[in-house]
Amino acid sequence: MTPDPVHRQWMRRALEVAATSGDDVPIGAVVYGPDGTELAAARNAREETGDPTAHAEILALRQAARVHGDGWRLTGCALVVTVEPCTMCAGAITLARIDTVVFGAFEPKTGAVASLWDVLRDRRLTHRPQVYGQVMAEESAALMRAFFDR
Repeated sequence: MTPDPVHRQWMRRALEVAATSGDDVPIGAVVYGPDGTELAAARNAREETGDPTAHAEILALRQAARVHGDGWRLTGCALVVTVEPCTMCAGAITLARIDTVVFGAFEPKTGAVASLWDVLRDRRLTHRPQVYGQVMAEESAALMRAFFDR
């Protein structure tokens, strides 16, 4: 699908968040409400917290669920993440009922939205968000390359 111009603006914010990751892999995620306001932003924190589930997407979804008025459901919301989500994150996105997913760079080793699997668009699931990939992909990939080159 063709990304909306606002997706680039949202991705710039996710890249800002990713750049604060310190010793963690620089992935940033931002959840936007149905009206386009930012509900939550998070970066990877696995190294910092010692929690294998502390992916940027999971942390942002948890924060957004606390501030969005419908309990755990994030209906009408968008998740923007700098790197293609893994299977754990794709499952959480589906369960949270996110309507739109925007991601930057493909993740050929663990990607579950296009690269290895396509969990979010699996017709067997009851909820399938709209997916927009490769939004500012080069900027997202450059952040990852710089991290792993260190």
